[in-house]
Order: sequence, then structure tokens, then C-alpha cells
Amino acid sequence: MTDSADTVLQPAPVHPDDAGARLDKWLSTHLPELSRTRIKALIDDARVTVDGQTIADASARVKPGQTIRAAIPPDRPAEPEAQAMDLCVVYEDDDLIVIDKPAGLVVHPAPGSPDHTLVNALLAHCGESLSGIGGVKRPGIVHRIDKDTSGLLVVAKNDRAHHGLAEQFASHSLERAYRALVWGLPVPAQGTIEGNIGRSPQDRKKMAMVSHGGKTALTRYKVIKPLAGGAVALVECRLATGRTHQIRVHMTSIGHPLVGDQTYGRSRSARLKHLPAAARAALTDFPRQSLHAAVLGFNHPLSGVMLKFESILPNDISELISLLEDI
Repeated sequence: MTDSADTVLQPAPVHPDDAGARLDKWLSTHLPELSRTRIKALIDDARVTVDGQTIADASARVKPGQTIRAAIPPDRPAEPEAQAMDLCVVYEDDDLIVIDKPAGLVVHPAPGSPDHTLVNALLAHCGESLSGIGGVKRPGIVHRIDKDTSGLLVVAKNDRAHHGLAEQFASHSLERAYRALVWGLPVPAQGTIEGNIGRSPQDRKKMAMVSHGGKTALTRYKVIKPLAGGAVALVECRLATGRTHQIRVHMTSIGHPLVGDQTYGRSRSARLKHLPAAARAALTDFPRQSLHAAVLGFNHPLSGVMLKFESILPNDISELISLLEDI
């Protein structure tokens, strides 16, 4: 499936040393400017041939001497609309951008949030430097944080950066630390929570610890400071994996859900009854899960230089902490 607008790339024939490699991995090695996602899409769209025959199986094994060609169509126009918005840019170069996301900002357009997302803002901010992931010009989001979680997020601006960052996320080699306010005082003061996370059998809109299926997940936590006489604690959670709602599910599983989390752990009256009225109201009415992506460290996907960023707690969480410290 080739037309006049396609760019046809024809790498060298398969070397004997590459015999038996998967087609998608071989293409990824020889076409480093394309992401794995983009390469898989080309194969699925019948745009890759081996010795003139279309191959639609990404796991097909290559053989010495075969000639592999890929017809790459031009990127389709961006689906989301570019919308200028204020962004807190922590770092930016030609390959990536690190954003300190405020609570309330959705990362991807979705039903219910079709625009005014981080994607829309990045389209306006980055323009033509965006990563053409999957053939659609849109920012190269390689990880997400929830709408109501604040903090650090890295975005790729080209396919090579996307590929390099995605590999680090897949291998869990990045440094990611979150700060959270949780109900109660975890004992022991530091520990490891490990258990598979998957869709809740009772509510498919929620995630849960599951005994069968799901994906392995590991969170390391430590108490930074007890607050309000132990009714609440400020904790740091470090992710060894990156599952949907991982910290929220894991902390709930040990009996210490996040303050403000209306999905996984609402406040209990027993935790509030001895507190002053102002503290009870502030905790009960806190409008979001009190979770902040405070530390993000990774190797630059092109230069290999180690980059590490830290973000201070936003005003809503820091003001709540100040109120609870006085009790």
C-alpha cells in the first residue's frame, strides 16, 4: 500500500547476525527515527514488505539476505486543536519537554474532556516539533498522571525521544517519587507494597488489587511526617512499576487511602472526631486526591545525560499541611 506521498525507506538486506529477529524489532533497530508504535502501525497497515511480499505479522522472524521495505505515509493532521494555555515548563530542548502539571488538567482529550487538555496546550506550545506517534501529529505522551494529580510529566517531541523514553518506562529504570497525604499513620513507617493491579471485578471503572490476572505492581513508601496527632500522614511513594492508579490502590490496600480520594478512600468519621472544626472541614472538603508527582529522573533519550527534576508541593496541599501541623 504505497502512494506518491509516501516516503519509501529500504534498509540494507538482513545480515546473518540478525537471523531470527522479530520483524518489528529489526525495523526498530534499522529505522531509529521511528517509534515502536509507529512501526507496528506500518506493519498492521500492510506498508512493510519482505522480498516484495506484504507481511502483516510484527512477530515474523527475519532471514539472512531478505530485503525489507517500509512505505511511510505523511503524518495526518493533528486531531486535537492547538489551544494556547499557560504551562509551567520545567525543562525543554529539541527532544523533550518537562511540565509541572496543575491539578485539574486532563492529559489526553477524551469523552467529557474534548479540549483544553495538556495535549491541546502542547500542540500550541511546540508546534511542528511534535512527535508523530502512530502517524498522528500529537505530543508524544509517554506516561500520564491523573487529572486531579499534580506534578511532573515528561513529553517527547520526536519519535527517537519517544522511543528512548518509552523503553525507560517499560524497564522501570526511571526515578519517580510522589508525595501524598494519607489517612492514619502507616506502620511500619516505611515498607513495600506488592500485588497485581487490574480492573475491579465489582466495578470495572475502578482498579483494584487482584489475585488473578492484572499486572505486577510494586510501591515503596515511607512516612515523612505524622500530622494532626496521627490522623493523617505525609508520605513519599516511589514507583518501581507504573500501573493505573497504583499509589491510590496500594495505599488503600494497607488501610491508608489518600485524603480527598473519592474513588478509593473517603474519610471516616473516627479519624475526624477529635480534630478541630476547621481541620475537619478542610480534610472533608479537600477537592481532589492529595497526590503530587514530586520527583522525576531519567536518562536523556538521545544524549544519555541523567536528568532529575523536583517539584514543590502545590499550594492546596501545603496549606492543608500547615493547618494540620498546628494541631
